[in-house]
Amino acid sequence: MSLTIKLHISTSPNFISQPKIHQNPTKDLPKYIYQTNPLRPIFVRHQRKMSSISTTSNQNWIIKSSLIDPDGGSLVDLVVPQNERNFKISEAESLPKVGLTKIDLEWVHVLSEGWASPLKGFMRENEYLQSLHFNSLRIQDGSFVNMSLPIVLAIDDQTKMQIGSSPNVALVGPNGDLVAILRSIEIYKHNKEERVARTWGTTAPGLPYVEQVITPAGNWLIGGELEVLTEIKYNDGLDHYRISPKELRNEFDRREADAVFAFQLRNPVHNGHALLMNDTRKRLLDMGYKNPILLLHPLGGFTKADDVPLDVRMEQHSKVLEDGILDPQTTVVAIFPSPMHYAGPTEVQWHAKARINAGANFYIVGRDPAGMGHPTEKRDLYDPDHGKKVLSMAPGLEKLNILPFRVAAYDTVAKKMAFFDPSRAKEFLFISGTKMRTYARSGENPPDGFMCPGGWKVLVNYYASLQEEEETKQPATVSS
Repeated sequence: MSLTIKLHISTSPNFISQPKIHQNPTKDLPKYIYQTNPLRPIFVRHQRKMSSISTTSNQNWIIKSSLIDPDGGSLVDLVVPQNERNFKISEAESLPKVGLTKIDLEWVHVLSEGWASPLKGFMRENEYLQSLHFNSLRIQDGSFVNMSLPIVLAIDDQTKMQIGSSPNVALVGPNGDLVAILRSIEIYKHNKEERVARTWGTTAPGLPYVEQVITPAGNWLIGGELEVLTEIKYNDGLDHYRISPKELRNEFDRREADAVFAFQLRNPVHNGHALLMNDTRKRLLDMGYKNPILLLHPLGGFTKADDVPLDVRMEQHSKVLEDGILDPQTTVVAIFPSPMHYAGPTEVQWHAKARINAGANFYIVGRDPAGMGHPTEKRDLYDPDHGKKVLSMAPGLEKLNILPFRVAAYDTVAKKMAFFDPSRAKEFLFISGTKMRTYARSGENPPDGFMCPGGWKVLVNYYASLQEEEETKQPATVSS
């Protein structure tokens, strides 16, 4: 299918005047802000180290548009500088080789741009155990940063033997290209059952990431510090959407954002999602913020087979902005390169932590974030409310403001997506992702007001193309 996508980062001059300094942003805090700590001030003193600032006249304060410090104080950048690449490539060619899967390469991408700051490579055993058992890492100053998912690289017995006593190895991509050097390596046992049980809370068969990544992986994990030889590119027509944390922070600074609120999704955007995002911006304006910017941040790594593919989702998101359902002037659309675990309250901490490193100081969380149906039983794998509750208590996320959103459903009276009103529950229709996909596959239109027409057409065309592929694969019947 053809794909036309527009990048929604405005190139117009700054359109909002200098943001106001909030001397007390916690005053009259609405009850729907779910948190255990006050909102962080959005101002800093002169002597504080900052990545980007804009000054105010005649005051002893500097407004920082990138409103939240990265974990560890500075963003990690693991990509080798251009002037060192030839030398590093020559060195990599002489080292023992470790092959990467497609999903391993996605993790290299995540690490290389600092989404997992302050992590500087695949985890060694000490870091792995902290992540697995405490969902956090202790850094040099004794404080903790959140790290709920182990970011590890598995190898098999043969690769371990080939590495021998070498302190460094070269990482080779799925296409045979040199990707990175892993230095000062440590190899340790990969206890798969323990990893699965502690990450997912179950070892039931049928967990997508487990079946795709962990079960076929080797019995050893290799950790070390990464030197990535060049920026990770996918050449799929979507690389312009893969905006690094550093680039995002620069864009928020350019737009003079005084709040950045992130919304992650792995599904098409319907009008209920848009209602939530637009309502969040209104709430922030009501709190006194002058220019809150939405980071619409779909997950772009591994997803399970029945999820809508990334290219289709990005085209659909583009139509949502083109149709004016979301405002391009106050929205940044970018791809979050992480693979998806579907690990519920454990994984949602990773999603929130990564957005801290991208500069967001608010994170929208809804029902059953990063959850899925139980693989062997007819029920949710996780309690739908535990994700937002865990985020409010998770170590290392104290500086992030958690915004749980109200439930949206289709109002059959108003004929549009609206916030659910329990007093007239029978007048609301809940359209699940499964139901939405059923509509699209059959060519049946959802109720008017569920999704913008342009976005819906993208989904219908995608499922129609799937149907055509299935029909061409079927063997032709031979009549006698």
